[in-house]
Amino acid sequence: MNAKAETVESRYDLLKWLVVAALIVVGVVGNQFYAAEPIIYRVLALLAIAVVAAYVGLQTAKGQAFFGLVKEARIEIRKVVWPTRQETTQTTLIVVAVVLVMALLLWGLDSLLGWLVSLIVG
Repeated sequence: MNAKAETVESRYDLLKWLVVAALIVVGVVGNQFYAAEPIIYRVLALLAIAVVAAYVGLQTAKGQAFFGLVKEARIEIRKVVWPTRQETTQTTLIVVAVVLVMALLLWGLDSLLGWLVSLIVG
C-alpha cells in the first residue's frame, strides 16, 4: 500500500517541480520588470516567492528527503565536540611553527641546490 502511495505522489512531483520552476521564473522576470521600484519591495517579493517555492518543493518526495537530510545534519552537528579557545590557539601556533620550519628547510635546500647547479654550470 505504501509503494502505491509513493507512486501516486511521484506522479504529481513533476507538476510540483514545474510550479517551483515557474515561481522562480516569475521572480526573476518580475525583478527585472519592476527594476524602477525600491529594492526593499523587490527583495520582500522575492523572499515571499522563495518561501512559496520552498514550501511547494518540500511537498515532493525529493524535497522531503532533503528536509530529512537537513534535520539529520543538524543532529550530527550537535554531537560534534568543538575545541576550546585555548586548544584552537595552541593548534594554530603549532601549525604556524611547522610552516615556518618547513619554509626555512625548503629555502635552505633550494639555496644549496642552486649553489651546486651554479658550480656545475659555471
